[in-house]
This record gives sequence, structure tokens and C-alpha cells, in this order.
Amino acid sequence: MTTKKSTKSATKADSTRVTPAKKSGGASAVAGKILADENPQSKIAEHGETMMDGPRTAATQSARVLSEVLAEKPELVVPLVAKFAKGISSSNKRVVQTSAEALPAIARIAPARVARQLEVLKASFENASDVGKDGLVKTFAALCTASVAYQKRLEPVLTLALNGADGKTLLAWTQIVLPALKGEPHARARAVVEGRLNLIPRSYGQQIADFLGIKLRLRYR
Repeated sequence: MTTKKSTKSATKADSTRVTPAKKSGGASAVAGKILADENPQSKIAEHGETMMDGPRTAATQSARVLSEVLAEKPELVVPLVAKFAKGISSSNKRVVQTSAEALPAIARIAPARVARQLEVLKASFENASDVGKDGLVKTFAALCTASVAYQKRLEPVLTLALNGADGKTLLAWTQIVLPALKGEPHARARAVVEGRLNLIPRSYGQQIADFLGIKLRLRYR
């Protein structure tokens, strides 16, 4: 028989249990302290090291902290670009998520820093998770937007991405990649997309066709 005392104890124990929301709040609080510091770079560097080389739980927490910092001041995480380039292939899903958020943001504000990691990033694409692939495509598109000079180096991996994407992903990536390309690379990428319209679910094919301003052909059995 359960007594009132034991019931109260159980209720109290439940109330003190750490929830995911509280964990997130902890990362936000740590990030807030870092952002308030006059010299935040040393702490950011520490979290970068922990994210990549620390125990799994600590790495996850540091990734969350860096994500919070990124949301407020992306320029502060630019020095960690090499770590994010490796983190996109991590076995830790939270590290991958933070890296996938950070790389496109850094590519927009410091494209040359990301370009130094281009060979690592391109080599990572094929075996990356869905989240990692999405972050990489956004990063490559941001580089192409920054300068047409990156188009030639990135066209093969972007073609691979567009050829392998499912319908929903192809819709999202078409809207990201095509506006970032110019001239012949744009024409070739568009041809890849158009060639797949009747191979994916019609609902996505129609949305892509509308985006491209073309008529979706009827399918014949």
C-alpha cells in the first residue's frame, strides 16, 4: 500500500528530474554568459575542442552551447570552421546538427574560410546523414552565391545531390541550389532537376515545375 509520504516523495523526485527543455535552457544560459564576456573566444574555443574530442555527453552539451552562440553572433564561431567541417561527419547527431547549422552561416559571412575546407566537405557528402547532407548542400549553395569561382569545383557534388534526393528533398534543394548558380552550371543543374520530375511523387514534381515556370508533363503507363 502506498502511503501519502511515499507518494509525496515520488512526486518530488519527478519534479526534480531534468527534462530536455531544461537541458536546452542550460545551454542557452551558458551561451548567454559567453556572449556577455568581453573576450568570449577562449570559451568558444574550449567548447569547440569538447564538441570534437570530449566524452559524448559533454560533446553534445558543447554542441548545443555553440548552436546558441551561432544563433546570436555567427561571426564568433568562424574560427571553428575546421571543426565543423569534421563535425558534419560525426557519429554524434547533435554535433552533426550544429555543424550543419554553422557551415552555411559561416559560408555567408566568411566564404574563404569555408573554401579552405572544401575538399573535406566534398568528400564527406556521400556518407553524410540526411541532416549532414542538407547542411552541406546549403553550404555549397552559399559559396556559389558568394562567388561564381566556386561553381566549377562544386558542380559535381551538387549534381550528385540533386540526382540522389527524394522528392521532398529535391524540392527544397532546387529552391536553394538553382538560384545560387549562374550560366552553364545553372543550366546543367536545372536539366538534372527537370529530368527527375516524372520520377518523383507528382505532388513534389508539380511544385518544382511551378518553381521553374514549366508545365509538368503527363505521365503515361
